[in-house]
Amino acid sequence: MPMNRYGFPSHLPRWQFVPGNDIEVNYMREYQHLHEAGYNVLTYDARNHGHSGVANGNIFTWGLFESRDVAGSLKYVKSRPDTRGMKLGLLSRCMGANATFVAKTRHPELFADVQALVAVQPISMRAMVERNLEYMGLADQFDAIDREVQLITSFKIDQVSPLEYAKNWQAPAFVLQVRDDALTKPSDVQSIFDNIPVADKKLFWLEGSTRRWDGYNYFSEHPEQLIEWFDKHVK
Repeated sequence: MPMNRYGFPSHLPRWQFVPGNDIEVNYMREYQHLHEAGYNVLTYDARNHGHSGVANGNIFTWGLFESRDVAGSLKYVKSRPDTRGMKLGLLSRCMGANATFVAKTRHPELFADVQALVAVQPISMRAMVERNLEYMGLADQFDAIDREVQLITSFKIDQVSPLEYAKNWQAPAFVLQVRDDALTKPSDVQSIFDNIPVADKKLFWLEGSTRRWDGYNYFSEHPEQLIEWFDKHVK
């Protein structure tokens, strides 16, 4: 799902490649809500996405190599005289949430000033692959897909899972997920959440939808919980 910091134009025919998710994902309103609540907002495209450059042979590693972008964003904030002393909160979506957990594991020193995380729909590749194979009547072909992923990326599917990396997160964490998301399994998100070893954490299930895109758009349309979480932990 090649989203960028704007979102994803899946309301246009060319980009309607995920069944049922045929609405626009637009993060601009989300940024506006945060700005109006008094926050400075830094956005960036992960490598091989949006306007960022090509890296690592243009492969997608579900957050492993992309964790370098998370680390880079924190280094950038700390390098600027006008931002280096600010309190920090992270809003990380999907693969970006995975990448955040990986970055925290690999570069814990960069996260000393991070006071809160909002993780929107983190996901294990295994859950998505298994669900899609079920839809195609190919549930017995997981090993074949696993091998193809390894040939392309050098990683097997479980090697790019965020499950183990989530165990190293240390700041207050708020996770949002469409419960009946047709592209994954609620048990996967529950496991990621359970692995976050902090007492101050919250899991919000978005009910009444099977459309993953509704989770991405939720805070743009209903910013109250997002602002409340950051106001509590960051301001």
